[in-house]
Parts: sequence; structure tokens; C-alpha cells
Amino acid sequence: MKHIFLNLKRFDISPANGGVNRLAPMPAWGGTVVASTQEALKAFPEAEFVMYLPEAHLLSAAAARTPDSPVRLGCQGIYRADTAVGGNFGAFTSNRTGHAMRELGCESVMIGHCEERADKLGVLAEAGVTGPAASEAVCRVLNAEIRCAQAAGMSVLYCIGEKSEEQPAWQDVLGAQLDIGLRDVDLRRTVIAYEPVWSIGPGKTPADRPYIEKVARFVKALTGGVDVVYGGGLKQDNAAMLASIPEIDGGLIALTRFQGEIGFYPEEYLDIIRRYLGRQEDNA
Repeated sequence: MKHIFLNLKRFDISPANGGVNRLAPMPAWGGTVVASTQEALKAFPEAEFVMYLPEAHLLSAAAARTPDSPVRLGCQGIYRADTAVGGNFGAFTSNRTGHAMRELGCESVMIGHCEERADKLGVLAEAGVTGPAASEAVCRVLNAEIRCAQAAGMSVLYCIGEKSEEQPAWQDVLGAQLDIGLRDVDLRRTVIAYEPVWSIGPGKTPADRPYIEKVARFVKALTGGVDVVYGGGLKQDNAAMLASIPEIDGGLIALTRFQGEIGFYPEEYLDIIRRYLGRQEDNA
């Protein structure tokens, strides 16, 4: 089974406010993403499709799903604690808990995305905690998030990755993220997304096949064969290359267009999937 994940970040904001949403008005945005792709996705039973949406759009996305929709919904992170029968019944102001997200229709959650790690590291830096101690603390928090998600009945996409200054010690960095982040979690309900943070962004050189391949092999060796997807951006121009790597089990899509009117466009999303799954003839 291949895994195609979609992370829509804050792509719901209009260009007038600095965003990239040209797809639909805000109230209809999540539903439009699902409604414009779910029928076409039925043609690819060899893959699972999870869409991670900003929380405000989960209800419209869930409402747009048909009874036989191949789309599964997910949230972009959860809190490290949750409600419990006979325990805390909701004192989590501003935080999204696993049970809350499950009741909104989420079956999966993305945890440890490089943007989430950077945010947590920034908070620790304000307190004067930096370096390996900060990175390990973040991994412990992420581990608590994973365990809460799985206790609430969700599967997890756990993101790992190294920054440019960490590349010389990439095995130590990724090894610690896996060792600490995955302690006492159910690996059967976990997929690893590898984000080469050093190669993501305008003007940076994308990670090549040999580099991705060696990291995927390393991750599988440490985790006993847990599925690994490429989290550095599954795109039209790298889909065939990524599909040719046996150790890569899918990818994470975000933007579909990087020039001109950049943003997420459903037909381009479907084209990426066709390219990755070797189904370009479906466009004919």
C-alpha cells in the first residue's frame, strides 16, 4: 500500500492577505478540496489518501465526503494531553486534543512537521534552552502527542528531518528523533515522513535520489521496516524519481504550483498522483 498525504498548511488565506487560496471562499474551502478530488481518487485503490487540513475546515471537508470516499481526513497536530473518563473533562483552552479531533472526523494526525518543531524550539530558545537539550525535549513532547493521538484512535504521520547545520551528523539527529519520538508507540499505526529541511525552500538544492534512498534505508533499519514517505514535497517533477525508490512508500504533497499563481490546485494534485503511481495514461 502506498501513502499519499496532503498537507494544506494555511493555504486557505486569500492573495489579498498574503496567502495563496484561489480555489474557493473560506467557508467552502475544505469541502471544495474533498469534493473536487474524491471521485478521481477512486481510480487508485493501491494507495491511501489522507488530507491534513487546518482545523477550521474539517467540518466542511467531512460534510463533502461521500459514503464511499477514499479520502481520509487528518489534523495538523494535537495537544500532548487529552480528556479522560473520570479525569480532565476539557480544560484545554486553545489546544486541540486527540479526542476532539477524532470527534470532528479525523482518522490521522501529522506530528513533528519541521514547522512544528521550529515553533517548539523557538519557545524553548526564549527560555534559554537550545542545542541538543532543546531538540530532545521537543522529541519528548512529540512522543506524548503521538501516544495521545493513538490512544484517541488515530494513526500518525511522524515527520523527521535534519537542518543544513545538522547534515554532518544526520544519522545521530534522525536517530534521536526516531528513538525518542517513537518510544512506546504503536508502529503499526505509524508512517514516517522524511523531510530534508536543508533542501526545502526557494533557492535550495533538492535532495537527490541517492540521499533520499540512504535515509529511507536507515529509517527502515532502525524502525523494523516502518513505511517511509518523502516529506520534502512530492511534486510533478520528482514523482517518477521518488516512485523508483523501493524504500519510499509514498509522499507528502503541499503546493502543486510553484510559479505564477502559486497554490494548491486539485487537478494538479491528481496529476502528481498519476505520475507517482505510473498512471499518466489516465490523462489521455
